[in-house]
Amino acid sequence: MKTTETPAPVPAESGAPVTRTEPPAARRSGRTKGGQTLNAFSHGFLVIWAIMVVTPLLWAVMTSFKDDRSIFSSPWSLPDKLHFDNWSRAWTQANMSDYFLNTVLVVAGSLIGTLVLGSMAAYVLARFDFPGNRFIYYLFVGGMSFPIMLALVPLFYVVNNMGLLNTIHGLILVYIAYSLPFTVFFLTAFFRTLPTSVAEAAFVDGASHTRTFFQIMLPMAKPGLISVGIFNFLGQWNQYMLPTVLNTDPDKRVLTQGLVQLAASQGYKGDWSGLFAGLVMAMLPVLAAYIVFQRQVVQGLTAGALK
Repeated sequence: MKTTETPAPVPAESGAPVTRTEPPAARRSGRTKGGQTLNAFSHGFLVIWAIMVVTPLLWAVMTSFKDDRSIFSSPWSLPDKLHFDNWSRAWTQANMSDYFLNTVLVVAGSLIGTLVLGSMAAYVLARFDFPGNRFIYYLFVGGMSFPIMLALVPLFYVVNNMGLLNTIHGLILVYIAYSLPFTVFFLTAFFRTLPTSVAEAAFVDGASHTRTFFQIMLPMAKPGLISVGIFNFLGQWNQYMLPTVLNTDPDKRVLTQGLVQLAASQGYKGDWSGLFAGLVMAMLPVLAAYIVFQRQVVQGLTAGALK
């Protein structure tokens, strides 16, 4: 029986470079160290960013429970006791209750209208091929880059001529038009990721386009609707420029206008504790909405990439 002997290694020629192959374990060790360094750097950056964001919020909440003397004498210390009268004074005397109600009415109406109209337009642009499809889509994309400052003067005259100036429903319509470009852009990309086989099966069963959209495709797009709804809610809740120009009636002011008015009036009176209480009142709904729907927001943003 023959045995195969291992040939002796051939010596390298004089002057020729000798290349050495790095063991796989060493390569993996190098990648692991680099990955750990990058991971530590990214985590450290996120921790610093979280501190920069959370610290002002906690300081505003803490200050809202102090009296005016403690705000200036010991701004970074905890309150000696919780002054809940700051909140009641801001809610009643500063008319924050009226501003809050007006803001809820405007944002709720505009958010529902934006999601309904935006989802319908996005579904058509994503699922149906017709002449002018891309042109209409790029019109919506172009609307995202149009500065709102350039539209304030003509928008004021248009709303005034329609008899919608200083009205809640007029502000709702303007908010819808303001939020539609981003909504259509976001949901068009999301509807393109949904499977077409489900809609085709519904058509085979005799479902109409309207029924297919509202009963099948719209529930499937729930993560995207929640994500774009949160973004629109943040933008509409914190909107200041549009209501300042189109809503000059003191009884119809929203929270952003009310906070500016509160800052101007309380600044002369020295009621800084009431001002911070009103600020926290305006901030809490936004924080609550994000905390409740943060998981759905992440799912909606990553759904297209995962599919």
